[in-house]
Amino acid sequence: MNYMHHRRLVVLAHRVVVSHVVLVKHSSSATTSKLWYAQSNFPSPRNNGFSFIRAFSFAAPNRRTPDPDDPSTLMKEDGVALCSQMWIDNFRAPDATATNLTTFLRRFELWVLAYQKVCADDMGAYMPRSAIQRSALEDLLALRNAVLDSRFKWGARLEFFIKSPKDKTEYESLSKRKIKAILTTTQPAAFQDKIVQEVLFMILEPIYEARFSEKSFAFRPGRNAHSVLRTIRRNFAGYLWYIKGDLSTILDGMKVGLVISALMRDVRDKKVIDLVKAALVTPVITSQVEERKKTKKRKHQKKRVLAEDEPKPDPYWLETFFGFAPEEAEKLPSWGHCGILSPLLANVCLDELDRWMEGKIKEFYRPSKSDVIWNSSDGEVEQGNTSWPEFVPTSGPDKTRKMDYIRYGGHILIGVRGPRADAAILRKQLIEFCDQKYMLNLDNESLPIEHITKGIMFLDHVLCRRVVYPTLRFTATGGKIISEKGVGTLLSVTASLKQSIKQFRKLNFLKGDRDPDPQPCFRMFHATQAHTNAQMNKLLSTMVEWYRYADNRKKIVNFCSYIIRGSLAKLYAAKYKLRSRAKVYKIGARNLSRPLKEKKGQSPEYHNLLRMGLVESIDGLQYTRMSLVPETDYNPFPSNWRPDHEKFLLEFIKLDDSKTLEEQRSGLQEQGLVSPQDYISMLVWNYKRRAIIVDQLSVGNSGVDDAQREKEVLLGSTHENDDHGSRDKEDKEEGFHAAQI
Repeated sequence: MNYMHHRRLVVLAHRVVVSHVVLVKHSSSATTSKLWYAQSNFPSPRNNGFSFIRAFSFAAPNRRTPDPDDPSTLMKEDGVALCSQMWIDNFRAPDATATNLTTFLRRFELWVLAYQKVCADDMGAYMPRSAIQRSALEDLLALRNAVLDSRFKWGARLEFFIKSPKDKTEYESLSKRKIKAILTTTQPAAFQDKIVQEVLFMILEPIYEARFSEKSFAFRPGRNAHSVLRTIRRNFAGYLWYIKGDLSTILDGMKVGLVISALMRDVRDKKVIDLVKAALVTPVITSQVEERKKTKKRKHQKKRVLAEDEPKPDPYWLETFFGFAPEEAEKLPSWGHCGILSPLLANVCLDELDRWMEGKIKEFYRPSKSDVIWNSSDGEVEQGNTSWPEFVPTSGPDKTRKMDYIRYGGHILIGVRGPRADAAILRKQLIEFCDQKYMLNLDNESLPIEHITKGIMFLDHVLCRRVVYPTLRFTATGGKIISEKGVGTLLSVTASLKQSIKQFRKLNFLKGDRDPDPQPCFRMFHATQAHTNAQMNKLLSTMVEWYRYADNRKKIVNFCSYIIRGSLAKLYAAKYKLRSRAKVYKIGARNLSRPLKEKKGQSPEYHNLLRMGLVESIDGLQYTRMSLVPETDYNPFPSNWRPDHEKFLLEFIKLDDSKTLEEQRSGLQEQGLVSPQDYISMLVWNYKRRAIIVDQLSVGNSGVDDAQREKEVLLGSTHENDDHGSRDKEDKEEGFHAAQI
């Protein structure tokens, strides 16, 4: 019986081998087939058939080639690392023309990173890569392929390659009325449009950030209004005439040809240019449908409850602080379907103005030898007292003619040190340049020339001049210290109290101009006292930070605290029926930290309830007295200041360069020094060569004998050849010094 089973198995194996050989012969030549059969080493059918089955079962299966359209195979690198490399490459060669940007459009890692950013803005929570679903990755890959194949269209309303995770709308089952409303009314930007905008922004931003002028500060990373104020305090001291211009009409929109021509100065990639051009040309639907008036009103309307994945609205304190935005920061450009690309494109267009003004600054500079500070032929050299840059000593009649310029968004500020006629000539040239480049019709009224004594308003701060008589101490020839009474002008940057009153009145916190009277903040009527105080403390903290570099920081913050405290006192008086602010202050203290009673009679002890956890702790209002407000920040601002991320990039590029390493090594050799890396390698080599046992070294230095013994153990025997005596002696001394350390 066993013999019969064995015989059947051998016959089955023989048939399988024969059929496989026949298939190979049909698929290839006869010579190749014979060679394959000879090298296969299959067992003979007359031998044991189990050996064949064992070999056949352990044969390597045919591996499938990776699918090029599989999202998992396309994510080979981290998106953040790819963006970092783009920043490094552009800052390493800032003048090189960007040509092959389609390569970065193909990188699926950038699309995944853009998807994560847009989801964070849309849903209010960051989505890690591991949490992205497979279907979302496939839709994202379809969007990328559509952009590369020129099938993507901006402003789609019904057909999408990818939708937001929180968008559960079934567009195929919508009624005709809803479809008409979607197609004819103003709708937020599509989710897929935001992803494409984000990808283009990640590609274009490092290219232009390496090229932008240091005179522009708006819509750029690491630069804000505080940077502008510190730069003005540092560089605009001693200027008499100021030209303040409003070019914000450029931010409303420009001709497509001007934007594309400005973009093509540094970018020569057809795919990227066509995408930006299509975003500018595609019309944006802004019409609205008339809403039907409701005849009946509900008596009890339910409050709207936010969904789990829906982002929460801005808190009251943040919304209120946004109302304090200065005039120069109110307007944000929005061109067509460009979205977040619009501020970048605006800076690209206005960069020509920045470069033109930099040339005028060098052309206008005329130093005078009799001037106290600016008497060098190079105006960019550090001159004067760097620790007190806003002070300029009074010079003779022959003063240096100098000019400086700064731009924040669409607003410019030019300071001129010289006669008013020079400022008038510069204004005329500026009007001609804007007319020629931007087709912008400006006149003398839009670019007024004002003297420093009248006060120049910029970013809700007033620039003015004060005459001071400080005691100047300097070292004369021979090392003698001389003290003299000097005279000079001091540039003062103060916060505008008038503008602060205007902003509070716009937010309904007060009424009146000359004698402002706080008004109750009824937006917080239904909130608890603890929550209301916490919101106002956050608002006051941001106000303190906003006026950080103002000379009158204590005064302006104390005024803001008075308005907010008075508004809350009136609110609590109306809420708890206490009739007057005086009664509120009497019960709740000056900073409103004590609980206010809601009913007649004595309220229970607050501290006992707080200890038992039955009430919420109430934080008093901050900065109720001027002495509690911090001082003005007068730390000197560096002349060639750069944001931190640009400093790190330039330092990394410098250290990554092989020339820098060679220069450092040659400098160390010339001075007879040793780098830390070479010193450590020398120490390790001494340990290996001498075969030192660390346990033989004692930790403390008890005496001369112990030190001598440690030296002998570390350096080994002193009886060596005379040829290597001097070199070994130096090695022994360095090794002994390292052992002592």
